[in-house]
Amino acid sequence: MVAKINRGSSLYGALMYNQQKVNKDTARIIAGNRMITDMTGNGDNIIQQAMLSFENYLLANKNTEKPVLHISLNPSPEDYLSDKQFACLAGDYMERMGYGDQPYIIYIHEDTGRRHIHIVSTCVDENGNKISDAYEWNRSMKTCRELEQKYGLKNVTNKKNELSEPYLKKADYSKGDIKTQIANILKSVKNTYRYQTFGEYSAMLSCFNIEAKQVKGEHEGVSFTGIVYAVTDDAGNPVSAPVKSSLIGKSFGYDGLNKRMKHNTKEFKDGKWKPKIRNEVALAMHGSNGNRHELVNLLKRRGIDIVFRENEDGRIYGVTFIDHNSKEVYNGSRLGKEFSANCFNRLFNEPSDEPRLHKQAEDGNRRKDILAEDFPPAANEMESAIEQAFGIFTFEQHGDNPEELAFIRRIKKKKKKGRSRGIS
Repeated sequence: MVAKINRGSSLYGALMYNQQKVNKDTARIIAGNRMITDMTGNGDNIIQQAMLSFENYLLANKNTEKPVLHISLNPSPEDYLSDKQFACLAGDYMERMGYGDQPYIIYIHEDTGRRHIHIVSTCVDENGNKISDAYEWNRSMKTCRELEQKYGLKNVTNKKNELSEPYLKKADYSKGDIKTQIANILKSVKNTYRYQTFGEYSAMLSCFNIEAKQVKGEHEGVSFTGIVYAVTDDAGNPVSAPVKSSLIGKSFGYDGLNKRMKHNTKEFKDGKWKPKIRNEVALAMHGSNGNRHELVNLLKRRGIDIVFRENEDGRIYGVTFIDHNSKEVYNGSRLGKEFSANCFNRLFNEPSDEPRLHKQAEDGNRRKDILAEDFPPAANEMESAIEQAFGIFTFEQHGDNPEELAFIRRIKKKKKKGRSRGIS
C-alpha cells in the first residue's frame, strides 16, 4: 500500500475536490470520525456540515499555515477490500499516525482503475496546536507495512511504479473525463519514461492514445510556444477537444518538457542509460520478411512499440522505438544507422527475392524454413541464423554495452569453430 500525505490551506477546496467526484458517481463517502452529520444527502449540505465539524479546530489554529490534511491510501490493484474494510484501514492509519482523535471524512474513489481512499482532516488539534509531523515519511512507511500484514495486502516496495501502473493504459474517449485521463497518464510517464526530444515524447504518448502537439503564436508582441493534448482513437486520429498543458501542470508545457529532456540528454551522454533493444529489433526486422504488420507484432511481443512518421506519399521519414521494459524511448537513428527511416523504407518496399530466410539443416540437405515464430526472444540463441540471414545489416559497436560486446565475441567464437570443422 502506498500513502500520500498532502497539506493545504483550503478546507473547502479539499472537500469540493472529493464532492465533485461523488456528484459524478465515481466516489462515495464511506465513513467519518467526529463529524456532525452522517454525510449523506445533498452535496452542498454535506460540505457545509463537514466544514462545521472542522470549524473549532481551524478557528483555534495559532500559527500553522497549512492546517488541512488530504491523505490518499492506495492498495495494489490486486488487492480487494470492502467499504467496511477500507474504513477500518483508514481508521487504523489515522490512529497510528497520531490523528485518531481528529475529525476526518473518508471517501472511496473508483474512477482510475484502482479502488483507493482519500481522507480529509486537519493537523491542528482542538487547542490550536499543530500535531507533530516529525519523521512523518518514515512513520508512514512503517505504518503501511504493518497494515499490509494486518489486512493481507500486497507489499509495495516501489512507490513510483505502483502509483503509475493503473494509469499506464490507453486513454478511452468513451469513458469521459478527458482532462483527468490525460493528466493521469502524463503524470505517470513524467518520471517513468526517458526521452530526449519532443518527437520521442509524442511517439511514446501515442502508445496511450494521446496526441501531443506544439502550438505557436504571439501575445502582446511576444512569441510563444505551447503544448496541447488530445485523446485519439487507435488509428491516431484525435477524437477529443484539445486540452492546454496549463490546465494539467507547468511541467507538461513547453518549458517543463525542455527541462526534462535536457536532464535526460545529459544522463544519456554521461552513459547512465543506453539502448538495450538493438538485437531484439534486428531479429524482428529479419523475422518479419518485410511485412510491416508482422514486424509490429513481433516487437510488441517483446514489450517494444514502434511508431512510424510518414509523409502524404506514404514514405517513412521517421521511426521511434518505445521500450516498455526499460521505460526508454529512442528515435531509430539513435540506435544506429541500421535502424534509420531509410532502412525501413527499403525493408518494406524492396523485399528480398527469396520469400523466406533459410538455413541448412545439419542432418542432410533438407532445408528448414525459419518462420517469424521460430525466432526465440533472446539474441544469444540466434547467432548462426543471424550470420546467414543478415544481408543489409552489420552489427556495429555503439559504446561499451557489455551485452553487445559479449554478443559479438560469441559470434566470432562460432566463426572460428566453423572454420576448424571445415564448414563453409
